[in-house]
Amino acid sequence: MNEPTTVPFLDLKAAYAELASEFDAAYRRVAAGGWYLMGAELEGFEADFAKYCRTRYAAGVGSGLDALVLILRALGIGPGDEVVVPSHTFIATWLAVSEVGARPVPVEPDEQTANLDPAAFDAAITARTAAVIPVHLYGQPADMDAIGRVAAKHGLHVIEDASQAQGARYKGRRVGTFSTAAAFSLNPVKNLGAIGNAGVVVTDDESVADKVRLIRNYGMRVKYHHEVMATNSRLDELNAAFLRIKLRHLDEWNARRRGLAAAYTASLADAADLCLPHVPDWAEPVWHQFVVRHPDREAIKDRLRAAGIETLIHYPVPIHLTPAYREAGWRQGDFPLAERLAAQVLSLPISPHHAESVATAVAREVISACGSASENASGSGTRLVGSRPGGR
Repeated sequence: MNEPTTVPFLDLKAAYAELASEFDAAYRRVAAGGWYLMGAELEGFEADFAKYCRTRYAAGVGSGLDALVLILRALGIGPGDEVVVPSHTFIATWLAVSEVGARPVPVEPDEQTANLDPAAFDAAITARTAAVIPVHLYGQPADMDAIGRVAAKHGLHVIEDASQAQGARYKGRRVGTFSTAAAFSLNPVKNLGAIGNAGVVVTDDESVADKVRLIRNYGMRVKYHHEVMATNSRLDELNAAFLRIKLRHLDEWNARRRGLAAAYTASLADAADLCLPHVPDWAEPVWHQFVVRHPDREAIKDRLRAAGIETLIHYPVPIHLTPAYREAGWRQGDFPLAERLAAQVLSLPISPHHAESVATAVAREVISACGSASENASGSGTRLVGSRPGGR
């Protein structure tokens, strides 16, 4: 029988409760207005989000996956093209490439950060490479200057997958501004989340913005006049209204996440065989996830579950080994770092509505669990291999 959860991984109900009066007023305004798609609320959110990111344009769409797909389509990337992607990410990054008929080319990440390795990207480029999609994984920026230099050398588009990184900064600038265009997911669990699926594209390129807006709305600027083969991927008015409210609080909520991450980092510094997140000096993460690594991850997870602490694994199955990509022919051992990460990563509870005392309480259980796992492994003759914070 499962133990009751006393520490949820993420508390979405608390987010509503904090802003309930604003959300309720927005609902009444939109419902009474009688206009639910492609209206003033969407235009307002797009203007607000572009200003927040410091880009010229933003276009609300149906999901983060759609945001990536529409960028690729707007750039004319499709059959015969290759797009470099991280081997360790959420599958949406790969699926977007596959959906437009191009071929995802996975490369191993930097082991310290789990983000795209610029050197591995450089080595993977062929005559067919059209673009690279670095992911700001777990809310931490990838090394965009290094990635940009490689892309510029080969004349490639850079498309940021910023789905987990609303508000993160790289060398003082917000992510989403280091590329031809960037895709953000606004799924409910994201730092800036809707009450359903939603996404947004940001860009400084007027042509890309125009094409994304055209493709998202059946290929029409004028009703029933369809200019291109397109799709239906529209951010609705109610979610746009809610997102405008949340956007005003995003920096504060990200600051709360930073407080939790700092508490975790301080409390877990001496946990046996536990690898903590490494943050380069140039990165200002927003801690969408706080991901640790341990060679006996399942034992740690089981111990925390028994204590009523909810954890998640981002992500337990390497994409190249999923049935979805079986036909690509990849096998066990083709991407060993991605496989090792999948076996070791564990995401601890983090939310702008968790008190910092939650992080210290969770850390105590983690430390105890790590000690037990280390003793068991020592007794069985198994040597644990783990990196210390900032190490390889």
